[in-house]
Amino acid sequence: MNSLKTTKMTNYRWVICAMLFFATTVNYMDRQVLSLTWKDFIAPEFHWTDEDYGIITGVFSILYAVFCLFAGKFIDWMGTKKGYLWAIFIWSLGACLHAGCGWVTMKYEGLDSIEALRAVEAGSATALAIATMSVYLFLFCRSVLAAGEAGNFPAAIKVTAEYFPKKDRAFATSIFNAGASVGALAAPVTIPPLAEKFGWEMAFIIIGALGFVWMAGWVFLYEKPNKSSHVNDAELTYINQDTEEDINPKDANDEGPQISFVKCFTFRQTWAFVAGKFMTDGVWWFYLFWAPAYFSDQFGYKSSSTMGQALIFVLYAIVTVLSIFGGYLPKYFVEKKGMGAYAGRMRAMLLFAFFPIFAMFAQPLADWSGSPIDPAWWPAIIIGLAGAGHQAWSANLFSTVGDMFPKSTIATITGIGAMVGGIASFLINYGSGKLFTYAENQGSAFTFFGFEGKPASYMIVFCFCAVAYLIGWTIMKTLVPKYKPVVNE
Repeated sequence: MNSLKTTKMTNYRWVICAMLFFATTVNYMDRQVLSLTWKDFIAPEFHWTDEDYGIITGVFSILYAVFCLFAGKFIDWMGTKKGYLWAIFIWSLGACLHAGCGWVTMKYEGLDSIEALRAVEAGSATALAIATMSVYLFLFCRSVLAAGEAGNFPAAIKVTAEYFPKKDRAFATSIFNAGASVGALAAPVTIPPLAEKFGWEMAFIIIGALGFVWMAGWVFLYEKPNKSSHVNDAELTYINQDTEEDINPKDANDEGPQISFVKCFTFRQTWAFVAGKFMTDGVWWFYLFWAPAYFSDQFGYKSSSTMGQALIFVLYAIVTVLSIFGGYLPKYFVEKKGMGAYAGRMRAMLLFAFFPIFAMFAQPLADWSGSPIDPAWWPAIIIGLAGAGHQAWSANLFSTVGDMFPKSTIATITGIGAMVGGIASFLINYGSGKLFTYAENQGSAFTFFGFEGKPASYMIVFCFCAVAYLIGWTIMKTLVPKYKPVVNE
């Protein structure tokens, strides 16, 4: 032990965390290409309505949910190195495949050029056929994307549990999870300009190709810490500080006994995680998928415009900066306040559950006629604060799995939770698409809290987003009031 104290500890775990960050960044950029191109580039070409887009995002969400159920088990079975490689290969391939949808639709409809798709009379039978065919093609591409992306978080959470002690996991998770915000931050300033200059198809191909670059780095950089030549004994001891003192650090990476898939559903801890994901994942995906369309509908700022890009950029800049703190707060409660990891995490999550309440004011301030600034900035800032609350909440929610389950089952439980989160996303995105189209058609006959038409429908969704986290936290605390690790008997 004396030699460990005098040997300077390596910090290779942060290199691995950086790889998780970049993977998550690419993951969310691939996911954002459609939301930033459909309204201004794709919809005019294929004659889509809000409902068509709602169907695509909703079905993507439900497919993502189904694949998540199996992706976690696949990662536990395959291992984090090979499993992660397969996941990012499949989603990168799926991202690139979107580029062919226009060409296939054109050939199927017997048209001579992509321009001819746009020239078809709106509302005609041909326009409906083009919309229907293109929706099916995008659904196929989104299904491939969903199959691969389902593996990202189960793999990343499992790697975090391998490389970080419990007290640091939420912080490490908040860092790599910030990739979601950074991806969403980079997307509006890269994707619309790419689509404007090279066509929306090249936006899918260029962003999709980033995943293949990441794969090359993962092959050479990742090994489990007890097998990595970049991790010395001092760092290995730090990583495995939660294990019993008489266990050799090099032997501490035993993942523990396997828990059968069916038995996972018998634990309250599983259902607590599931409840947290179900109540909140759909909120984040709503912001991700609909924010660009909201600024276009409400204020007329297209995603390709300077103002449209600035609004989305500022929104996710707020998310990125503030959400990092969310992973540090439980570490503060553990080290400074002497709380257990789970107790500190739940207290932090309660605080973050209040941030999304800001969403309730997004629509009222958007209509503020006396605003000293462009009213569009108010919902951008407010959704940014609500999104920061989500990302901070999410980092801690993911870490509760590592707190209570053996490493052998972390990816499986994460996949189950992600599946339920995907179902919630399907409900909110598909439902929002239907609601927005209905409200637009009803016009002033559709009212809610003093708003009419489409603004009223946005207000309905914002109200749900505002209270979802407090409901989720209450359910979780009721199911698992105190720290209780899962024991496979």
